[in-house]
Amino acid sequence: MEPGTVHRTMSSSLHSIGDKEKITYNDADLENGQPHIRGLETSADTALHRGLKARHITMIAIGGAIGTGLIIGTGKALAQAGPGSIFISYTMIGFVVFLVMAALGEMSAWLPMSAGFTGYASRFCDPSLGFALGWSYWIKYIILSPNQLTAAALVISFWVPREKVNPGVWITIFLVAIIAINYFGVRFFGEFEFWLSSFKVVVIIGVILLCLIIAAGGADGHARGFEYWRDPGAFRPYLATGSLGQFLGFWSTMVNATFAYLGTELVGVTVGEAQNPRATIPKAIKLTFYRIVLFYCISILFLGMCVPWNSDLLAFSAKASNSASASPFVVAVKLAGIPVLDHILNACILVFVFSAANSDLYIASRTLYGLASDGSAPAIFRKTNKNGVPVYALGLSSLFALLAYLNVSDDSKQVFTYFVNLVSIFGLLTWISILVTHIWFVRARRAQGLTNDMMPYVAPLGIYGSYGALTVCIIVALTKNFDAFIGEFQYETFITGYLGIPVYLVFIFGHKLWTRSKGVRAHECDFYTGKDVIDREEQEFLAAKAARRAARGDSRGAGFYQRYVAWLF
Repeated sequence: MEPGTVHRTMSSSLHSIGDKEKITYNDADLENGQPHIRGLETSADTALHRGLKARHITMIAIGGAIGTGLIIGTGKALAQAGPGSIFISYTMIGFVVFLVMAALGEMSAWLPMSAGFTGYASRFCDPSLGFALGWSYWIKYIILSPNQLTAAALVISFWVPREKVNPGVWITIFLVAIIAINYFGVRFFGEFEFWLSSFKVVVIIGVILLCLIIAAGGADGHARGFEYWRDPGAFRPYLATGSLGQFLGFWSTMVNATFAYLGTELVGVTVGEAQNPRATIPKAIKLTFYRIVLFYCISILFLGMCVPWNSDLLAFSAKASNSASASPFVVAVKLAGIPVLDHILNACILVFVFSAANSDLYIASRTLYGLASDGSAPAIFRKTNKNGVPVYALGLSSLFALLAYLNVSDDSKQVFTYFVNLVSIFGLLTWISILVTHIWFVRARRAQGLTNDMMPYVAPLGIYGSYGALTVCIIVALTKNFDAFIGEFQYETFITGYLGIPVYLVFIFGHKLWTRSKGVRAHECDFYTGKDVIDREEQEFLAAKAARRAARGDSRGAGFYQRYVAWLF
């Protein structure tokens, strides 16, 4: 092969070989004598390590779906709108999230890029969209990390009021711990997060069963059933009376529902460090639907049967007492009169928050790394250490976690609410960008003759599912903080609720003006550059796996996890 050239395999399907097209690279495109493909790192100085196994990816995907939005944010939604409203809103947004994940899965399975969905947006739709998506997603996660630390301070206040110990103490302990875990490399992070996520799954399943037992009267002999749906009611009026007030209450919970589901798309960020991503990513995404139904819809339904929205014990209730609990699930235990268990459950929730803070810092660093890999951030953030950790990206992302120290002087509940508002708009813009990218992706592959049977994974509802989910996301993004305009204008709610939209538009049009970039035309969309690298990695991984199995022999059988644990998840 001539210096400065590489061969790209133009395959009509994943495993067939077609004609070879010769591509010439300029010196600027070469890195250590190897071609640098935007969004796909191959150099030893910039490449991530594929240290995340299938079980890591699966459990990180599950853990990403169980965080402070469900465990803590649900309390605010319940106190504001009632159990019927949150059940409907969480179910609606849950279906939208599944469609987003399916769209992401189709693109990830075809070409697992180091840049994640930032790279897909740049490559399949418009470089300016990739720029805006990457930076807004990074902003979202540098806000989420301090938000999780805020939630930790809120949870600890169950035992130690902020008047006794300054929340800054707990924030410092958690912050140092998550930075250390992220610094030690993806293998350590993956194993640590795997066991934390496994713990979260076991706990949330236990909580669901506990809520069912409480609702059936198994805890205190009081069979509540749907009693609280009748009195004080399933739909709490908000800002108005009658049916209009009940609808406004329901719609006001959409921001909480959106926040609760944020993080499910993080699978798209892990593709650069996943072993055999073409198999593991679609598998994790297919299971998302069942996780949404189990962890969200069922748990929300049972929670509404155990806790009335007018309970003084809800931390976000207008009548909250000093002993209010951060999580409504802890309130359910307290109302049922079960001794000690509320302390145990609160401790488990603290683990949930720690896990969420840990994974959020990971995503923030990898998103900044992906931006640099895609050419949308300074190249220094592509640099990795011997463990494959983008240390400069991790360092900058960690600095923004210091925003959590806002809790030192302000009330945790108010700071948490502001962060939820900021994060949810950036989350919706992320989903909108992924859906738009998928629509362009499907149009382009149809124009180039890539049929469904050639794809490793296809979104169940295809392009029409993406159109439907996109419509819902846009409506929610524009109306989610309508209450800022009713009565006295609430500038704090308005700014935190809608700031992300002008920032996102400035990113897109500012990038277009600066770079003169144009959208990708369907017949010119590049589906193949770098695909041969992924194909080769996949073949080498499968060959090594087969060799290990042959060397191990059939006598040992499946490992402990596969034999005794995997079926649970």
